[in-house]
Amino acid sequence: MANRPIFIPDFNGFPYVDTIDIEFKWHPGFAKSQMQKTILSLHEAAKKQGIASILEISRKSASQFGVSLSAFNLPLETPHGQKMSVECAYQGSKVFENGGPYHDLYSASSRAAKTDKRLQNSGELIAFNFCGEDFSTEPKTAFYDWLYITALYQKKKDLMPELETYQGFSDIVFNPNRSLNCQARAAALFVSLSKNGLIDKQIFRNKDYYLALLNEKKQFPPIEQFGQQISLF
Repeated sequence: MANRPIFIPDFNGFPYVDTIDIEFKWHPGFAKSQMQKTILSLHEAAKKQGIASILEISRKSASQFGVSLSAFNLPLETPHGQKMSVECAYQGSKVFENGGPYHDLYSASSRAAKTDKRLQNSGELIAFNFCGEDFSTEPKTAFYDWLYITALYQKKKDLMPELETYQGFSDIVFNPNRSLNCQARAAALFVSLSKNGLIDKQIFRNKDYYLALLNEKKQFPPIEQFGQQISLF
């Protein structure tokens, strides 16, 4: 047996995403066919808890839509017209004690970016830098989520009609005991923020506004109280 989370958009406000841990049968093996059996097992177990419609977001997904939303595949475009995957944007923006950011990874393949040896040999991760804008490592998933929801926002008109049909999102490769960032959680956050009327260009123009949004437990403060920042998108 195994345990994995299902991420559900919370339309009632902060924290915007509910996480439901599901126990299910794991099918051994890393072949795509075996992984899809495991995904089906996870989704069937979730249905028994009332979560009926789930999209697996990973390269192992049986849904081409889910595959396209993998961070390895989901495209992101900068204001300067540079295109890259969300994975490349994340890996290439890391700043370490002894090196980085390695912006050349923006033009690499997603696999090459994730496995670049410099990422393991440059010391402790201390920050991120994307398009000349610095981001803190706290909250821990904030920068990754920001990249992912930015990529979804750029394709919102094409993606939202289908995204909204799902009650929850999964990522079979994500193990919360080993990883922090999760594309399925980021997708649930995007849907929730959209439904709450909080997805607009202000999130992408002012990182303090965005970070406050993730930390605000009560009524969200107006954008006017935040200073102007570099407009990235």
